[in-house]
Amino acid sequence: MKLKNSFFITVASFTILTASCSSEENKAEASFKVYGNCGMCEETIEGSLDQKGIYIADWNRDTKMIDVSYDSEKYSLEDLHKLIASVGYDTELERADDEVYEDLHSCCQYERRPM
Repeated sequence: MKLKNSFFITVASFTILTASCSSEENKAEASFKVYGNCGMCEETIEGSLDQKGIYIADWNRDTKMIDVSYDSEKYSLEDLHKLIASVGYDTELERADDEVYEDLHSCCQYERRPM
């Protein structure tokens, strides 16, 4: 009986180890500019990337840069830009819809650049 339990523990451990290694293979990192102003912007920008398969999203309001760690099997870099733009923030590659931008709090309305 102990041998049988030991076998199942070994198989379970191997399965967990294999699963964690495969997600590491797909892990990608990116940094890019996202326009915004304040702490509310930070919450909204980072919140837009609070998705399964996105591990880290950290926006710096001083540099306007976001660092993202994500599963490249689930998301492309373009997907990340679109998620952020969908909540009203322009990125290097994607412009938010004017209506969504206009709905941002007044302190969150940054100076928009033509794209």
